[in-house]
Amino acid sequence: MHIVIMGCGRVGAALAQTLEEQGHSVAVIDQDSTAFRRLGAGFGGRRVTGVGFDGDTLREAGIEEAGAFAAVSSGDNSNIIAARVAREMFGIENVAARIYDPRRAEVYQRLGIPTVATVRWTADQMLRRLLPSGAEPLWRDPSGGVQLAEVHTPETWIGQRISRLQEETGVRVAFVTRLGEAMLPTADTVLQEGDLVHVVMRTDEVEKVETAFAAGPDGGHN
Repeated sequence: MHIVIMGCGRVGAALAQTLEEQGHSVAVIDQDSTAFRRLGAGFGGRRVTGVGFDGDTLREAGIEEAGAFAAVSSGDNSNIIAARVAREMFGIENVAARIYDPRRAEVYQRLGIPTVATVRWTADQMLRRLLPSGAEPLWRDPSGGVQLAEVHTPETWIGQRISRLQEETGVRVAFVTRLGEAMLPTADTVLQEGDLVHVVMRTDEVEKVETAFAAGPDGGHN
């Protein structure tokens, strides 16, 4: 697949290098030609100097044959405009924009433009470690009806199987982070101390799920 990336900062450069290593063709756009130094001498993709939401610049980067577009510059407005141009003018289906303002990110997510709210994600993860309680949403589908969240799992669940946790709380466990490594659990996986449990659930059932997690196995009557 050919992929166009707007922004050659640390994120854009790392994304470009990773995608190229995976066998994709990549074009990177940046207003500052010196930014391309981050790509390294071994990068074989296109380097296009220009504004990422300009039609001619995008065409030079190969947007017309692209299968995906990523806007990861340092400006929220530029990223959103570029993402909309890629989708609406050139018909690119796989579009993503990095947004620093979490309020904007949520708005554009609901408009159907996948966003990555860098600052909010980082802050949420820090708060999650400092104040471990309730459910912290990590991702929502564009309609807002379903979310992936990290849910605080009390000690009463330690030693219990994932299958029991799912049955009693009504969630689907997507993955578990154990000792810093993500793992895909099976129904027989047993929860251990320190596990971070990431679940998929309906947004309108968050309070119900939080209550079920807090109550522990058998609603606390174990």
